[in-house]
Amino acid sequence: MKKEAKKELNKILDFLVEIGKLKKMKRRGWVMRKVKNPESIADHAFRTAILAWVLSSFKNLNTNKIVKMALVHDLCEIWAGDTTPYDPFLNKIKNKKELAELLKTWPRFSQKEKIKFAKEKFKKELKGLKKVLFFLPKHLQKEMMHLWLEYEKGITKEGRFLKQLDRIENLIQALEYLKEGNKFAISPWWEQKEELIDDPLLLELLFVLEKKFKKFFKN
Repeated sequence: MKKEAKKELNKILDFLVEIGKLKKMKRRGWVMRKVKNPESIADHAFRTAILAWVLSSFKNLNTNKIVKMALVHDLCEIWAGDTTPYDPFLNKIKNKKELAELLKTWPRFSQKEKIKFAKEKFKKELKGLKKVLFFLPKHLQKEMMHLWLEYEKGITKEGRFLKQLDRIENLIQALEYLKEGNKFAISPWWEQKEELIDDPLLLELLFVLEKKFKKFFKN
């Protein structure tokens, strides 16, 4: 094997070791809600990718692209961390009781606050993604960066669909945790779907979910 090829493979191995950290990084939203044995970021990305594969087959979407996008969409969190919509409010929280109350509702922002939070999150995550992708050959860096930007900015139909799928997967996980006996309010997920989900197929899936897990929509 040529020296240059060995060098490339060494860098790719470094990338694989780096993204392996996501298997140990617990999703902060579940940690904040004191869920027992919460999923990792890698767990979430895996099922989101499967969801993207399966549901894109019902629509006129590029399945290869959206599955790759799903696998890439949270790589930035290795360095940027797992930002939650509640983060801007946490510095005002004084105790566990106040945190529990905060988590009962979907956080509301003014338009100015929403734009500020989105810009800060995007900047932090873009920087984190660049650090992760540094190990890869340039053509892979370019492809993964482009896919991530499509997702973040919603500039393609695949990116917009995946944004909504990401929320759906999170809702499914919430319902599964409630079924396992964890205690937290489901209302934030139902509130956010009014704002964030408008795809007809996914709205139908939400209807099916509500019927399947109907007893959990009372809290």
